[in-house]
Amino acid sequence: MNVSTTPDSTRNVTLAPMTEAHLPEVLDLERRTYATPWSEQIFRDELAAENRLYLVALDAEGRVVGYGGVMEVGEEAHITTVAVDPAHRRARIGTRLMLELVTGAIERGAKSLTLEVRVSNASAQALYRRFGMVPVGVRKAYYVDEDALIMWAHDIDTDAYAERLRQIRGELP
Repeated sequence: MNVSTTPDSTRNVTLAPMTEAHLPEVLDLERRTYATPWSEQIFRDELAAENRLYLVALDAEGRVVGYGGVMEVGEEAHITTVAVDPAHRRARIGTRLMLELVTGAIERGAKSLTLEVRVSNASAQALYRRFGMVPVGVRKAYYVDEDALIMWAHDIDTDAYAERLRQIRGELP
C-alpha cells in the first residue's frame, strides 16, 4: 500500500503507518475519545497481526492527531477504529484515513467493508455513508452505554466503487 507522506497543503497533516513509537499519543487520544478505550496491549496485538493495517495522521510537528485501523478476514474488511483529535475535527482527517484504509483493504483482496458506529454519532455515520456504507442492523449494548449501528458496503472491488473513491479523493484539499 502506498500511504501518502506528502503533507496536505492546507492542513499540514500526513498519514503514515502506525508503529509502537506512536502508541503513547494514540493511547492519549484513545482515552480522550472513547468511554471504554482500548488498552496498550490491544494496540500492540493489533499492530503485530498480519491481517491488519493501522495508520496515524500526524500534524506538521509530528504529533498524532488521528488514527485508524482495518482488519481483513477473507474477502471482508472490518474498520476496527477511526479517531480524530477533537481540536482537528472537520479538517477531513477522518476522510483521508478512511480512504487509505479502504484502499489498503481492497489491495489486499477485500470485496466488502463493515464497521460498527454509535447510534448517536451522526457525523461518523455521514462519513461512512460517503464510502457507500449502509445500516444493516443494530448491536445492542455494543458500547457499554449505547447500541451500535452495523454498516456495510459490498462490491468495493468494482470499477464503480473505485470511481467513488476517486471522487472522494478529488474533493480533498
